[in-house]
Amino acid sequence: MASPEKLLQNARERGQHDTLPYAGAVTPVEAFELLKANPDVRLVDVRTNAERDWVGKVSIAEHQHLSVQWSLYPGSVPNPHFMDELRVATNEETIILFLCRSGVRSRHAAKLATESGYLHCFDILEGFEGDRDADGHRKTVAGWCKSGLPWAGA
Repeated sequence: MASPEKLLQNARERGQHDTLPYAGAVTPVEAFELLKANPDVRLVDVRTNAERDWVGKVSIAEHQHLSVQWSLYPGSVPNPHFMDELRVATNEETIILFLCRSGVRSRHAAKLATESGYLHCFDILEGFEGDRDADGHRKTVAGWCKSGLPWAGA
C-alpha cells in the first residue's frame, strides 16, 4: 500500500481533476489505510443515528471515529448544528474523511466544512454501503462493507 503522504497526494489530485469544492476523495481502502497510518486522521460518519443503529457502522479506533448527522431522522431534516458538532472534536487543520451511505451526503459535508475554513476535507467514495445492485441491494457493488473493511452489523 502507498504511504499516507502518497494516499493524500492521490486524493488531492482526484479533487483537482474532478474540480471538487474540497480537498479531494479517497476510496474506502485508502481511507482505512490513512486511518491505520495516522492516529490524527478522523472519520466523520454523517449518516443518521438510525442508519448506524440499523445498518451498521465502521469498526475503527474510537478516538478516530466521530458521528455527526448531516440530516436528522425521521424526516431527513438538515441538522442545524452540523458544524458546531464537527468543531467539538476537530479543528480546521484536522484531516477529515467524510462517510455516508453511498457518497452523496459526505460530499455535501466536505464542501460545507471546507467553506467553513477546514483545510483537509475528503469524501470517502462509494460510502459505507455503496450503490444498489441490479436487485436493489446495497453492500454488494462497492463501499466500505463490500471492500471487506471492518464494520459491526446492527
